[in-house]
Amino acid sequence: MIRVFLAEWRKLRRPSLFFGTMAAIVGASALVTSLLFLLLDSARGNAREGQVINRATLELPHGLSIGFSSSAGLLGLVALCIFASQTAQEYTHGTLRNLLVRQPRRLTLLLGKFLAMCLFALISVILSAIVSISLAFALSGKAKVVTTAWSTSDARIGVLHTFINVLLSVIAFGTIGMILGLLLRSPISAISIGVAWLLVVENIIAATVKHSGKWMPGQLMNTIAAGGDITATYSHALLVLSGYLAVGVLVASVLFRRRDVSN
Repeated sequence: MIRVFLAEWRKLRRPSLFFGTMAAIVGASALVTSLLFLLLDSARGNAREGQVINRATLELPHGLSIGFSSSAGLLGLVALCIFASQTAQEYTHGTLRNLLVRQPRRLTLLLGKFLAMCLFALISVILSAIVSISLAFALSGKAKVVTTAWSTSDARIGVLHTFINVLLSVIAFGTIGMILGLLLRSPISAISIGVAWLLVVENIIAATVKHSGKWMPGQLMNTIAAGGDITATYSHALLVLSGYLAVGVLVASVLFRRRDVSN
């Protein structure tokens, strides 16, 4: 297990992959948090889906972490792409057979790879939190947001809760990416289908079919990151999403054990 983890982590920390991805994380987090404060008085909204987060809300203890939680969707898509590509490319490049020679227990190999990618996701979430919270303080003066409540213990607890929720959401996104990578065995197919469903199809369905958002995985992952929202309660989102992921992991694991290793 440890050797599999270290081998996968060595691939993930390649400068081109690691620093390129972290730069994207910084850019996405900075963009979301900046828009939250710079468009504070805009009638068109300053949050996702045109929602309006006003000055009074930002001045609350949990206002410090709103920008961070709003970045979860973009962080999740990055995680989906990383998990899917790192899984499916073993088939595309024909390297899975070589890995199984060194570690013939397929599920052990799979778990080691998953844990390494979870560490990658953890680092990205930590970096996003640092960027978002730093920008929140930096832009609060320009937006005329009083930050007195941000220095309280309630604010620190809120940041911790938000961090846990965002991490759970991002790992869920990544798990879906890994499942798609195992099912489709093609990085391009896994990423394109995953992103198209989560970004396009789900939003169309949620906008046209009443109450459908609380049953769709992408919407549920955003709900978890936000700690609950108008789409669904936190407990409902956690329960339903856990069911989806359990079924997906079970199907992908069975296929991974029984299918031929070549694409």
